[in-house]
Amino acid sequence: MVTVNRSLHADILVIGFGKGGKTVAAKMGRLGKRVVLVEQSDRMYGGTCPNVGCVPTKGLVHRSHKRRPDDPAQDWYQESVREVQAIREMMRRGNFDALNSIETVTVLTGRSTFTDPHSVSVMTADEQLTVTADTILINTGSEPAIPDIPGLAGSKRVLTSTDLIETTILPARLAILGGGYLGIEFASIYRAFGSQVTMFVRAARLLGRDDDDIAAVAESILAGDGIEIVTGAQVTQVRDGDSGATVVYDKDGQQHSVEVDAILAAAGRVPATRDLGLDAAGVRTTEAGAIEVDEYLRTSQPHIYALGDVKGEAAFTTYLSLDDSRIVLDQLTGEGRRTTTDRVVVPRTLFMTPPLATVGMTEREARQAGHRVKIASQPVAEIVAMPRAYAVEETRGVMKFVIDAETDEILGAALLSVDAQEIINTVALAMRHGIKAAELRDAVYTHPSSTEAFNDVLATIVRVDES
Repeated sequence: MVTVNRSLHADILVIGFGKGGKTVAAKMGRLGKRVVLVEQSDRMYGGTCPNVGCVPTKGLVHRSHKRRPDDPAQDWYQESVREVQAIREMMRRGNFDALNSIETVTVLTGRSTFTDPHSVSVMTADEQLTVTADTILINTGSEPAIPDIPGLAGSKRVLTSTDLIETTILPARLAILGGGYLGIEFASIYRAFGSQVTMFVRAARLLGRDDDDIAAVAESILAGDGIEIVTGAQVTQVRDGDSGATVVYDKDGQQHSVEVDAILAAAGRVPATRDLGLDAAGVRTTEAGAIEVDEYLRTSQPHIYALGDVKGEAAFTTYLSLDDSRIVLDQLTGEGRRTTTDRVVVPRTLFMTPPLATVGMTEREARQAGHRVKIASQPVAEIVAMPRAYAVEETRGVMKFVIDAETDEILGAALLSVDAQEIINTVALAMRHGIKAAELRDAVYTHPSSTEAFNDVLATIVRVDES
């Protein structure tokens, strides 16, 4: 029996269990504030990252490369998924307990819908209740987008990234629709597990934001691993059959088709704002459904904040969501000066194998901005000061720095190498604090490590722009 119209009042209501929201909830709860956090699914305590994003996917990256040639692909994959799910369940419980154990914090599992700017109706499994709050945080994240392709949405073979990591059946033939970070990461994972992977990319090449030389090395690594990359492809139809699905696509004016067992729709993610009742709250959104915020993360209602992907930023930005929490906490408990404009030189990583980590400007962007640049670049296999690459048997890739020719300022870097996801943070920190390329080049690093590659790479200026 459902109990109706119980009411709760909170100092702070957090909708969604993402990184930013849970961080604010925990901090304010420990300060004695009455906090209610509502998460619509008991499988999403902790948010996207530990449940369907960073943690399970990177766990699969790791396990896929531990498989030996004689290990049965299906058995290895099934056991890997079970291991990753066990880790995810542990983190899910930990996230729930960490908040629910705070005396002034109440965690509710149910769907939230605004009824006015200060009130939300919450439908749980047992009751419908109204939660009112002085301050409200929206941290509902994003959800996979399904492209508008005839036959795709209704296909029994189509999966989102969330669906794919839930299944214990390894698809023998996997089609990936999309060539962004999500598509590339999953292509790398499932090829390593043993799937035959075909990527369909509408653009002329992968990684359109990156410089041509970096993108070419990345694409050659993926192709060398056996991933078929079909660029300039327009998927026009999906047809289900008895033994699989047929993907029909146009390329170079001709129609082609391929039969697969599963289709991953990796065309990006959209803000999860459907059915939140934002109109009733007076919260403005963009045409794409993202919540509009100012530099303090305030929505059109000053007491309502939005954190994380729901603002329409790049997906899976857990570390930006954490920084969002710092901005909001400064509003709630500090001087209220911290803003998104303070957030500069933010690195990002594509977890292919080896990973590609970038920060700052590309060479193309630096030249377009009017900089005279010098370029330091070396293939990983030629970096003498990086024996770690040989020690772990991963010498593929390249490191590239874009440097201002007049000031020696590091304008940007692209590191396609083992450990790139770690060492890019050193570069970003150097850029934030104005450390010059020569200083990074001449620093003393531990040995053997990947960071010491900077000693070699930054000593090799391969081109100077004299224009």
